[in-house]
Parts: sequence; C-alpha cells; structure tokens
Amino acid sequence: MTNINTGWMGPNVADGTRSGSQSYANAYATALKLFSGEVFTAFNAATIFKGLVRNYTLRGGKSKQFLLTGKLSSGYMVPGTPILGDSGMLSNEKTIVMDQLLVSSQFVYDLDEILAQWSSRSEISKQIGEALALNYDDKICRTLCLGATEASVVTGEPGGFQVNIGSGNTNDAQALVDGFFEAASVLDERSAPQDGRCAVLSPRQYYSLISSVDTNILNRELGNSQGDMNSGKGLYSIAGIHIYKSNVLANQYGKSATDNAQVTGENNDYAVNNTNLAGLVFHREAAGTVEAIGPSIETTSGDFHVQYQGDLIVGKMAMGAGTLRTSVAGSLQAA
Repeated sequence: MTNINTGWMGPNVADGTRSGSQSYANAYATALKLFSGEVFTAFNAATIFKGLVRNYTLRGGKSKQFLLTGKLSSGYMVPGTPILGDSGMLSNEKTIVMDQLLVSSQFVYDLDEILAQWSSRSEISKQIGEALALNYDDKICRTLCLGATEASVVTGEPGGFQVNIGSGNTNDAQALVDGFFEAASVLDERSAPQDGRCAVLSPRQYYSLISSVDTNILNRELGNSQGDMNSGKGLYSIAGIHIYKSNVLANQYGKSATDNAQVTGENNDYAVNNTNLAGLVFHREAAGTVEAIGPSIETTSGDFHVQYQGDLIVGKMAMGAGTLRTSVAGSLQAA
C-alpha cells in the first residue's frame, strides 16, 4: 500500500520533508509572487515658494539688476524763497545672478524595463521634476530667511526684521498668533501693501493653529468662513497675512549657516543661520528669482538608444534667487 506521505511534496525543492513539518520559506520556496499592480513611491514635500516672490525670466544675460529707492520728504514753501529741489532721493541696486545648470537624471535600460512588472518611466520623470522643484523651493526659502537678517542697501531704509516668539514656543499656537500680529505691525509701519503679505509655517505649526481654540482664530460654529476643522485646510490668514505650510521650510528649522554653506554651482549667497527659525512672514517684494531655463524634462533617443540600449531621462533647470526689499522680509524666531 502506498504511503501518502511519500507523494509529491508541493513547491518545496530544498529537502524531502513534508510541508507541514518545515518552515514557510522552505515549503513555498518556488511559489510564484503575484504583482499587485501598485507601486508605492516616495512622498515629496509640497513646493509653494515659487509663486510667493517676484519672478523674472532671463534672455541674453546672466543676471538681472534691480533698482531700489528710498523716500522723498516734503516741506512748506517760504514766500520769496526759490524752490531748488530737496536733497537727492537715495537709491541703490541689487543684482541676482543665475546659478549653474542644475540637473537630475536616471538611465533606463531596455532589458530592465521589459522585465519589470510596472511602468517606470512616468514615475522617474515625476521624481526628477519634483527633485528640481524642491531645490527651487529650498533656494527661495533660504533667501527669504537671509533677507530677514540683512540690512537694506538703501541708506536710511530699514532692513529685515525678526520677531521672537520665545524659546520652546515653535509649536505654541498662542505664541505664533502673537508673533503674527507683531509682524503685521512691522509691515504696517513700513507701509507694506496688504496684498502680497505671506507667511509660511511647518505643517505641525499650521495644524497646531487649527486645533487651537483659546487663540480665537477659529470659529467652530462658522468653520468655512475662516477655519474648517474637518478638512484641515480652513486657516487662510491671521492679521491679514495669508498662511501656507511647507516641509521645505520645516527642513530648515535648526540648521546652522554651515549646514547651508555654499556648494559648487551656486553663484548666489544662500548661507543662513536658521538655528532658531520658527516661520517666515514677508511681502512678495522681499525676494526675487531669475530663471533662464525653467524646470523641464528631456529624454534621449536615436543613436544614443542604439549605442546604450536604453534612454537617459534628464531634468534641468537654471535659476537663481536673491533678496530685494529686505524691509518687508521677516522671520519668527524661537530664541
């Protein structure tokens, strides 16, 4: 009589023991792995800074010059005294130069692509584009942080400003609200237009404000008019300053000037000490960017493909960022 324990032993080929008496890995060593059809890719930080400052396109040049002026005074005329003109209006210039060409690339080998169970090209292109966008945002972010520490190039005009919300208060909702109103007062005193005022916080700070009731910034009964507790997207402004949240900014919290030191290819100064940084409050004229090549994607073909049996996907960008009117560049500091 045949012993049923000596029959076919299933997908295992490692030894002669039955499936029930060995490990799962050995019992099903040759079993097929089924592809779910889903690919879990890396999450990237939201990019928001590009639209919050001045942006200019370069054509036929490597930099752009900006003229900054001071203010004129007025006075009463004395009869019989000729009008000869007041003292000259003070002015100066700021120049933003273009950094070197920034690239992000990946080579896609034909055989790897054929054997893969998922379409990789679209995801690679997406990741390349986001890598460039994050670099774009990081440069503008650091430029705004730098502007809050700089003196004005125009004699007599105020430089950037910092509002101290207190050590350990980075995520304290009431301290943040108080900081907003102080920053708004400074912007008012410097005649900054209401339109174009922005603030950027880390996501944790943003949600700390939304979840706070004692600051009176949210109305739970009339949420859609200012704060919407359900969607988490209802906090639009405080003291007339439009609020954004950014992981790029959050990544700067606690960084020293050494951490932000200039790297090869950067022709503008982005080195800033953000050890106590707790947010940015500024007007869009505080900084600007110059752009010769916007973020774009190129893919090889033809002879390159024949020679290498694959394609090179390249993302490129040529831009630079710099401070402009530092009098309206501010930051929150938890010092």
